[in-house]
Amino acid sequence: MPQDPTALILAYFVVPFWLSVGLLDWACHRETSIETTTGAKESLIHLLLFFELGAPLLAALFLDINALIIAFIIAMFIVHEATTIWDVSYAESARLVTPFEQHVHSFLEVLPLTALLLVVAHHWTQFLALFGAGDEIARFDLAWKGEQISAGYVAAVLGGAVLFGLLPYLEELRRGLRANGGALIPAPARLAQAHNRRG
Repeated sequence: MPQDPTALILAYFVVPFWLSVGLLDWACHRETSIETTTGAKESLIHLLLFFELGAPLLAALFLDINALIIAFIIAMFIVHEATTIWDVSYAESARLVTPFEQHVHSFLEVLPLTALLLVVAHHWTQFLALFGAGDEIARFDLAWKGEQISAGYVAAVLGGAVLFGLLPYLEELRRGLRANGGALIPAPARLAQAHNRRG
């Protein structure tokens, strides 16, 4: 029996594309000298964004997706969007956010939404049950995934997340701290914040 195309699109297009675009975003930050403009504070926000998407990804990989997990993924998507607004507003206060980087950001916002919609489509009855609709009873238990994902795929996703997401942003954080003597906020960002408060 062929697999559901929503699961295939999520697993073999959306997730790899998201990881690749995340690395491209890191390259944009490096090109615009994040370490001397917005510094380690922005890098910490990037790490927060990474974990806000990483937690739902881990849940989808290892746990049975029911109403509870769908609600968690929706909640984390909303939190991620709020953090994204904070990130961009801070970045634009002292660092050039190029049109290309803005285009990269558009993918980083749309891909989690796409992933969420594909998860909902693949588990439609539990999504309906979350809102008291449909024929199923909403399940809110934590259980390991019944249909096992191949160990090779899990290893590739986790390895890709570390190599393309976690390590680059940790390197970015280290660079920002070194450039500013351990301070989270470089002088240009502090001046911009002071100017904004006066304005």
